Amino acid sequence: MASKKHSAIPGIITSLALPILFMAAACSPSVLDTQPGPSGSSEIAPVPTATRLPPHTPEPTSPTDRWSELLHRTPYPYSTPLPPTNPTALDGIYTKFDPRQAEHIPCKRCPSYPPGGGIWRLHLDQGVFRVYHALTGWVTIGSFTVSGDRIEFFNDPHCFQETGLYTWRLADGKLILDAVQDNCGVYLRRQNLEALPWESCQPPSTEAAITNHW
Repeated sequence: MASKKHSAIPGIITSLALPILFMAAACSPSVLDTQPGPSGSSEIAPVPTATRLPPHTPEPTSPTDRWSELLHRTPYPYSTPLPPTNPTALDGIYTKFDPRQAEHIPCKRCPSYPPGGGIWRLHLDQGVFRVYHALTGWVTIGSFTVSGDRIEFFNDPHCFQETGLYTWRLADGKLILDAVQDNCGVYLRRQNLEALPWESCQPPSTEAAITNHW
């Protein structure tokens, strides 16, 4: 019995370490296309011009290209004017690792917020939200506003007539979203955003940013 217990330990350690390694990779500067800011913190590399794309714009061909190209976009005001480009308390990059092992099947019309495992990325930036699924390259972009402990998501091309209302809180470097009302994608956006906490890719302090010990 003792030998079986000992033989199981490496497998347990591996299962615990994999999500940590994936999260570290998701937040690495090379993956996020970031560069050091003036204070030493990581910021999205500045984009010379932002292009507002109309509905049904063809997507780039590879997942990496989709994320890079997404950073150049601004939302399209489908039914609601774009909010002012003012900083919010939640601005930053967040990631999560979904442990589900779902096989990716290529599709021309994939569902909104496909329930796939792997690394997901949420970018909140002055009224613009971007979501990216690393495995499939699925992306979306829209608008958001923050008022107190409430955040609203809208102008999402996958459900441009829907506004999602959530409560938010930050705990131990994690963004936790709880849906109040969101019918987008037959509740798939709701299931995606609130299923797991979103780990912040921002350093917890200036010292951590300078030393890169975080």
